[in-house]
Amino acid sequence: MTFAVHGLPVARGIAIGRAVLVVSSRIDVAHYFIKPAEIEAEIERVRTARNAVSEELTKLQASVALMGPNDAPHELVALLEVHQMLLQDEALTNGVKHWITERLYNAEWALTTQLEVIARQFDEMEDEYLRERKADLEQVVERMLHRMKGTAAVLAPTPPRRKRPAEAEDDDLTVNDTIDVPLVLIAHDLSPADMLQFKKSVFAGFVTDVGGRTSHTAIVARSMDIPAVVGARTASQLVRQDDWVIIDGDAGVVIVDPSPIILAEYGFKQRQGDLERGRLARLRHKPAVTLDGQRVDLLANIEMPEDTAGAVKAGAVGVGLFRSEFLFMGRESQRQTRLPNEEEQYQAYKRAVEGMQGMPVTIRTIDIGADKPLDSKASKQEHLNPALGLRAIRWSLADPAMFLTQLRAILRAAAHGAIHLLIPMLAHASEIRQTLSLIDFARAELDNKGMVYGAVKLGAMIEIPAAALTLKLFLKHFDFLSIGTNDLIQYTLAIDRADEAVAHLYDPAHPAVLKLVADTIAECRRQGKGVSVCGEMAGDVTFTRLLIGLGLRSFSMHPSQILAVKQEVLRADAGKLEPWAQRVLEADDPALAMTLPI
Repeated sequence: MTFAVHGLPVARGIAIGRAVLVVSSRIDVAHYFIKPAEIEAEIERVRTARNAVSEELTKLQASVALMGPNDAPHELVALLEVHQMLLQDEALTNGVKHWITERLYNAEWALTTQLEVIARQFDEMEDEYLRERKADLEQVVERMLHRMKGTAAVLAPTPPRRKRPAEAEDDDLTVNDTIDVPLVLIAHDLSPADMLQFKKSVFAGFVTDVGGRTSHTAIVARSMDIPAVVGARTASQLVRQDDWVIIDGDAGVVIVDPSPIILAEYGFKQRQGDLERGRLARLRHKPAVTLDGQRVDLLANIEMPEDTAGAVKAGAVGVGLFRSEFLFMGRESQRQTRLPNEEEQYQAYKRAVEGMQGMPVTIRTIDIGADKPLDSKASKQEHLNPALGLRAIRWSLADPAMFLTQLRAILRAAAHGAIHLLIPMLAHASEIRQTLSLIDFARAELDNKGMVYGAVKLGAMIEIPAAALTLKLFLKHFDFLSIGTNDLIQYTLAIDRADEAVAHLYDPAHPAVLKLVADTIAECRRQGKGVSVCGEMAGDVTFTRLLIGLGLRSFSMHPSQILAVKQEVLRADAGKLEPWAQRVLEADDPALAMTLPI
């Protein structure tokens, strides 16, 4: 019987194939009390399991290092480092020792109890990305439990694919095909280690029960441009081994046991999608100019210097957002210093500049803080609203030595090419003054050392409503502004987009959000200052025409989204879009107004 499961679309395209189920890694654990004389033995069992998993992850990291840049997304490398960091976290290890020593719990019981304690802390986090790291912690603990039980938490083996008989060769799949057909992976969740195996497998797409738009599975899927749906809840329970499955990565729908008619329909859509990607590829070197001659800059968002290769390949004309915090994370597991030193950062920024072959690179200063611990020694104090706490520029200003080190490295790298320096989460005049003062101080330090550095354009992120409402203050001090729509939407509407109870209210087309975006663009244009959008709205083709109509001429997005947005730009007439965009702004329901004729 045909049925559909709905989830979150996180990577475009259609995948059709037979289901391969990953056996759930959830295992039963024994719960019993131990004798005081057995305490040390139980602690040693946990320590042995932890060391074994750490060694396993180290081997995986080493194998990733040997892979080419096209085979090992940097997101995957970073997530393996996150697992190492969580494995060594004192909150986990000390908590387990507490339950064993004070409550006389057996090792497995102590481990799962501490997992529940930490998981509740993750659930209370405001930041979506941090909340979804709970899944990483669960996978780390499950690997330890499997080690203690003597089993391995790995993907189910890939079924062999047999060639069809020659007389059956054709391009169309049918429900009776059982050999030489694509395979799709259905799992409760996929860890970074699983994703490494997935990368080297024959799977055409995947579905997971859990995860969100910023979960590790979604991040890696987008970087690999693979059809995927996450957050499908009970998919792994409803789908049976070898079922026919259609993954619609555009709509976030999984169709199980499709009828021949549905299968043929999606087969046609899949071929059309392949043809469309082929057509889009021909736009790679075509300038992004509207029908009435307006140039639009399409930039790339990157996490690591090596990501510049993908940005250039996609036709980006620069980097609009280099998330520098990825250089700071997961260092303990590599036995590195807690923070990258000035030379290490300088070399990384220099590689990014060189990788963009003369095109500008916008480096956002570290966006990390109390809710994004760098290592296991980070503060364990609880934060009721971590997204509103000591993060981004607030964290940097609280640690001037760290901030000055980063500023000096960025200024030095600017001697090798065009760098724009972007400051996140500013809201107060005092923060602006402190930031500018430290930038001047960093220049003075370099002068005193006789070190070469370059000029940079200074920019500020507009991601807090207070900043969007005081634009004139910002434009007195900055050369350009970058609108971070993800946080701006969340803060404006007081919506946690990862909370299923209110996620439907997270609305990029809300009148208040659009007004803040429109006002920011308009004020920058009035003052002749640059402005870009670097949040998810920039890569969403449903908003491309509206943003052009509002006057935006600089979009920054994941490289895989650039060509689709470029196609919208080439089809747009900016002059005709301006009055239409104003009508959308004035509408009670902008989302509906966006569907009406121009």
